[in-house]
Amino acid sequence: MRVDLNCDLGESLGGYKLDSDRLVMPYITSANIACGFHSGDIFTMRETVRLAIRFDVSVGAHPSLLDPSGFGRRKMDVTLREVEDLILHQVSSLIEIASTEGARVNHVKPHGALYSMATRDSEIADAIARAVQAVDPDLVLVGLSGSCLLDAGRDRGLRVASEVFADRAYKANGDLVARTTPGAVIDDSSIVVGRVTEMIKKGTVIALSGERVALRADTVGLHSDTPGVELLAKILRTKLESAGVSVLSLRS
Repeated sequence: MRVDLNCDLGESLGGYKLDSDRLVMPYITSANIACGFHSGDIFTMRETVRLAIRFDVSVGAHPSLLDPSGFGRRKMDVTLREVEDLILHQVSSLIEIASTEGARVNHVKPHGALYSMATRDSEIADAIARAVQAVDPDLVLVGLSGSCLLDAGRDRGLRVASEVFADRAYKANGDLVARTTPGAVIDDSSIVVGRVTEMIKKGTVIALSGERVALRADTVGLHSDTPGVELLAKILRTKLESAGVSVLSLRS
């Protein structure tokens, strides 16, 4: 039994600095690096790639809507062509930076609202998958378990990875609970470990409303802005490995 442990990183921008990147990197296996449209910049992208290389962490692109003031978490009206262009530009930019450091971009995981929109909107999901395929058909496309994004990736012949979240609550239909809802973000490590272990070993999770939801866990997602994420990642990896789960990157 195996699972990847990923985290959204590279989200420092200008004078806004996050220490979580260097603190969490030793405990994860995949880094989703912001590509400048919700946060991050070319300097942070390169720095984060170098940090990932140092800790032998797989590099992935974390493209978003063009929404720095909303941190990419606000739904926006975009055309399918705009979605394609957003993905093409951001993923290509990270590939170029990574290549100059001797690294390869291995996966793509949309960020925030774009990720959520692709969960149930098959056209947006296909626009993302089409762009990923155009950039590099060997890239792994990461999407929420049971989402349209995974279906679109498979239809385009891409390798896909079904994601579950260690630090987010679920709805009964398998979607994530909106961050504005009380209880949506979970930072109690004892609760997180129990939930993730159940998701990996049993393929289920208890929704915020009490229902048991079926899902598939190829990769477990963490957020760099979750309070104490570095400790959460350390505890989670230690507990999973002690429970007999191999924590390996998607490239392995």
